[in-house]
Amino acid sequence: MFDVASHEPDKGFLAESTVWTFGGFGLSHVKAPSLRASRSNALVRRNPVDHWVITLGQHVTTGLGGGVSLNVPPRIPFVVSLGREMVSQRAHDERLQLYLPRDSFGDLAPVLDAMQGQALDKPLGKLLGDYIGLLQRNASELSQADLPRLTNAVRSMVLACIAPTVDHSIHATSLIDLSRREKARQVIERHLRQPSLGPATLCREMGMSRTQLYRLLHDEGGVARFIQRRRLLQSYAELSDPLNRRSITVIAETLCFQDASSFSRAFRQEFGMTPRDVRAAWSTGQALALPSDTDPDAEFTTLRQCLGRF
Repeated sequence: MFDVASHEPDKGFLAESTVWTFGGFGLSHVKAPSLRASRSNALVRRNPVDHWVITLGQHVTTGLGGGVSLNVPPRIPFVVSLGREMVSQRAHDERLQLYLPRDSFGDLAPVLDAMQGQALDKPLGKLLGDYIGLLQRNASELSQADLPRLTNAVRSMVLACIAPTVDHSIHATSLIDLSRREKARQVIERHLRQPSLGPATLCREMGMSRTQLYRLLHDEGGVARFIQRRRLLQSYAELSDPLNRRSITVIAETLCFQDASSFSRAFRQEFGMTPRDVRAAWSTGQALALPSDTDPDAEFTTLRQCLGRF
């Protein structure tokens, strides 16, 4: 599909590619060194795949797509069509690519063709990037029965984020809220060890008002509860690591709990066991199962609930 040239051929070309096929569309996660990828008109004719691709990279992407210049900042999704000539230059990168075949998404042709070579740098475009990340996190948990509804859900989310109208937004409300909660999770993970983490940080980085934020996280127990839960899950991960020799007190302090006793109370209330129980079990190779309602990947269940509406 592409002619690829490494910018540093003397260092070899160490790359990874993981691909999920969902029936109506595909998703890939690629790690690759600095490169130049081109798809000439001659190559398009030889290999007439014409899927749209919505890409989310970690570094700047520059080049040309269908006669349109590309200069896309990190973590901003952009749209290209494999049915058009393109050249892409990028540094060592890790990227997600959502492949939308015309056979499955032909009704989106006017919308996606109009966005060819454009960065989706508005709030809803960035939210689509968060949704693509959510798909990756959920990919291995979805069943064959989920796939038809998932295709419809992706269609609704793409329309709501690229061609926002009242009707499109209403149809994708549950997915939009889910993607915003995923964004909140990402912001919290970045600031997990900062005592100042709170509503102000989330509002600033998510571009939301306090009212919108409180409404978004109401079903999660509120903003403070959502933050505390992520910190407790991180503490569980650290206590479960046999190579982590830091004391329980130090782990509690670095995750911004007031003291070891308040941390232990919160931990026991969340997991039904003490921090000492978890450390002792893992040190002897006896892993303790988390209660189902404290599964750190509970977003999977939420996504399935959303799919029931499509």
